[in-house]
Amino acid sequence: QLQLVESGGGLVQPGGSLRLSCAASRLTLDYYAIGWFRQAPGKEREGVSCISSSGGSTNYADSVKGRFTISRDNAKNTVSLQMNSLKPEDIGVYYCAAGAYCLDDMRGYDYDYWGQGTQVTFSS
Repeated sequence: QLQLVESGGGLVQPGGSLRLSCAASRLTLDYYAIGWFRQAPGKEREGVSCISSSGGSTNYADSVKGRFTISRDNAKNTVSLQMNSLKPEDIGVYYCAAGAYCLDDMRGYDYDYWGQGTQVTFSS
């Protein structure tokens, strides 16, 4: 069974940057689309970005377009999410998930495997 582990979260100031990573073990990521979701306190989980298994197709939520970049390195079995110009509304727990397709409309139920999440918080 595929296992996913996120890393790279932490404290950041508004306007700052973070790079999140999603590392896979037990199985290869080669055949999976990977999505990043986030859940802010008191809010529903939302799709942030996804990338197809080949890396040839990506999608982004409107709220992060132009600021976030998703990429994958199948040789290293990892997917990254570069987050720049962070805003207060970007805080939350970020999860990576593996599924069959990267669709414009990201739905959690389309993804079969999930990591435990990594926290992104703003420092005062």
